[in-house]
Amino acid sequence: MLKRIIKGLDAIILLLLLIFMIISIFCIYSATRTVPDFSQSYIKMMYFYGLGFVVLFSMLFVNYKLLLRFSPLYYFIGLGLLVLLFFKGNTLNNAQGWFTLPGGISFQPAELCKLILILFLSYFLSRREVETLSLFKEILPMGVITLVPFLLVLMQPDLGNSIGYLVIFIVVCWFGHINYKHALIGLVIIIIVSGSSLYSYIKYHEEVKQFMASKHKAYWLDRVDAVLLPDQASEKATYHMKQSVKAIGSGSLEGDGYLHGTSVQSGQVPYTYSDSIFVVVGEEFGFIGASVLLILYFLLIYRMITIALNIRSQTGIYIIGGITAMFLFQVFENIGMLIGIMPITGITLPFISYGGTSLLINMISIGFVLSIKIYDDIDVEDRNHSLINHVK
Repeated sequence: MLKRIIKGLDAIILLLLLIFMIISIFCIYSATRTVPDFSQSYIKMMYFYGLGFVVLFSMLFVNYKLLLRFSPLYYFIGLGLLVLLFFKGNTLNNAQGWFTLPGGISFQPAELCKLILILFLSYFLSRREVETLSLFKEILPMGVITLVPFLLVLMQPDLGNSIGYLVIFIVVCWFGHINYKHALIGLVIIIIVSGSSLYSYIKYHEEVKQFMASKHKAYWLDRVDAVLLPDQASEKATYHMKQSVKAIGSGSLEGDGYLHGTSVQSGQVPYTYSDSIFVVVGEEFGFIGASVLLILYFLLIYRMITIALNIRSQTGIYIIGGITAMFLFQVFENIGMLIGIMPITGITLPFISYGGTSLLINMISIGFVLSIKIYDDIDVEDRNHSLINHVK
């Protein structure tokens, strides 16, 4: 087994993770060194990465097909955690989406449920008998499976992660060979709903604003207004985005230099150690540093797609496709919100932002990708039989 694991390891992916770790630790240190309450965050991130690598390598000894069998159970556990948040969850940045674990560690179930959704949708598709997705037998049930956690997370409210669920659903359906007619119908519906919603939001903005204020949810609109209606948005609503754009722009080509970013070091941009960590890269390392980081993400996605193209398991392709979509959306949303093209949400930059839950889920996701590569040609029954023979 050890020979198979060593042979199946992807040196490029492991190297990329090490590079991400170095970038993350240095950026977190720069963002928090002048903030006493968070000055040890980079050390905690080292521990998170150490635990993440332990979990990743542990997964290499387990056939992903065995883990996939329990995906329905994972799904209902995940839903249970999302529901429990409304009774026992802690509120951070106006979102009731965290549990506080022993030792003061925060756990965000919405991050975990993204991976759980990928596994459950892949498991659901693996049991079908036809090649093209059926509207009533596959697409609609998968839509319901996605809609439940989507609504629970949206109610926290956590717009970033909830949209991530929809992206995962769409990509898994695409990898599952959705009928082009159904895909076109879905695209038309999305365009009509999005267009009419945007028109109604702008036309009846004051009415919507008054209604949300009566429900004590006015801050929901602040993040949307900062992108769609910046002229009408309050200074508080646009502050985060404006400061982020200003800081990234000031980095110019080469950046202001490590530990010399004016906005970062003076604390003008909120949450530079977590959601806004790309500002550290943009201001202190400039366009060149930001481009290098994007190239690293491209290489990671490229390697995962390469693995998907070289395996025989269709279920493995679904899982890798979902994980790839999850990473791509997080990178696009996180960077997009800091350069003014997406609403500000509490979504992290994969492998770079401070956060134990996000990092561990991402490392587990990579563990699944590598497990798929290692055990692609072995069924669970075959592996159990070989283990019995080995014991004998």
